[in-house]
Amino acid sequence: MTSSTHDDRPGTAPAADRSAERRRALTGGVTGYFVDQFDIYVPVIALAPAMAYFVPPDLDTSTRTIVAAFIFTATLLGRPIGAVIFGVLADRTGRRKATIIAIAGIAVTTMIIALLPGYSSVGLWAVALLIALRLLDGVFLGGEYTAAIPLAMEWTPKRRRGLASGFITMTSPLALCLISLLTLVLLQIFPSGPADSPYATWGWRIPFVIGSLLALVVLVYFVKYVPESEEHQKQAPQERVSPLRELFLGAHRSSLLQVFVLMTGIWTVLNVTVTILPELASTAAGMTSTQLTIALVIASLISAATYPPAGLLSQRFGRRPFYIGTGVLVAVVGAGTLAVLGTSAGLGFWTSTGLLSVAFTVGILAFGPVAAYMTERFPASMRATGYGIGYSLALVLPAFFAYYLLGLEAIVGPELAPAALVTIGGLLTAAGAWLGPETRDVDMHS
Repeated sequence: MTSSTHDDRPGTAPAADRSAERRRALTGGVTGYFVDQFDIYVPVIALAPAMAYFVPPDLDTSTRTIVAAFIFTATLLGRPIGAVIFGVLADRTGRRKATIIAIAGIAVTTMIIALLPGYSSVGLWAVALLIALRLLDGVFLGGEYTAAIPLAMEWTPKRRRGLASGFITMTSPLALCLISLLTLVLLQIFPSGPADSPYATWGWRIPFVIGSLLALVVLVYFVKYVPESEEHQKQAPQERVSPLRELFLGAHRSSLLQVFVLMTGIWTVLNVTVTILPELASTAAGMTSTQLTIALVIASLISAATYPPAGLLSQRFGRRPFYIGTGVLVAVVGAGTLAVLGTSAGLGFWTSTGLLSVAFTVGILAFGPVAAYMTERFPASMRATGYGIGYSLALVLPAFFAYYLLGLEAIVGPELAPAALVTIGGLLTAAGAWLGPETRDVDMHS
């Protein structure tokens, strides 16, 4: 360590200036990821009570559930497309430019969704437009984290990357918590029900407007304050490789395969945790919808608090041991907790909430250092593309987790099927980490 006030690399800014630029880049990464996660959860929570506004009034319950699920799936399918488009853009023209375009797209698309007409006005075009816009929104969402997170990580000193990653990714459960509370308050003020009820008519629009305005605030921040990555600036245009060619046909295809296994396990566990776990806890304790929302808020806050420590643990012991250990923890503790909830009845509110919090925290603990690990796995010339595609492509197989549950139900029964799938996800996480190298000490500036 030197006492010099300048960076030890030639041609760089004074240390004080660089420190301010690092803080701005990290702040941009944190706020950008929060907007991304807020927008991801909005249709799952805030739009669900208003589905009557978009579909025919005589539609049966099962078909309505399928339509609602496809709205969420459309967003997931858009994210890998966005990762490809904006990953290449970020590696070829700059992380900052790609992030600004992606966030602008999120702001505009989310606001258009808030203004959509219903089935009574345009018929089936209402739900068709909603699905199409969520697909487009997914493209921009995939582009946001694909560009913004490598930008933040490249500005972060090596010794702090784990902690910085934890602060970025902890915004996911915080966003879930905020939307849950917001929706709960809105439903108390504006009752939900048929297509002409206050919530179905316009109450659901409020979270979408808020999401759009949040994106606009982050957009202004990036334009005014966040600098471009030095690693991108140092590369001469003629030195920049074709990121997709390098990733799929070059020496880094094995890296892509390894992170694909890791992230497939992580996403599988997340999907079960977010969608099935609350239902198990609610059934075990006989919770009302309000009680379940309160339980989810508690579990989300507890989970969010564990992200920075998880990043620090990976910094202290290494990313590879962290993910191997986390995978085993998920397969044993996470799956075991789901098994208890799935086979229990008559649990009290606080017992069920405690079990929910344990399973929720363990189930998504792997996301703590994921921003650091995934960016460390790829060189600067293709870092955004590698991170974005590796992170997003693995969404596809876990998106069909409901079908895997049906197959597992035939083997272990419906009560234990979620626990069995979480066990598989945990083992995939551990195997993916075991197949890869240690990345904690990777020099992103080389």
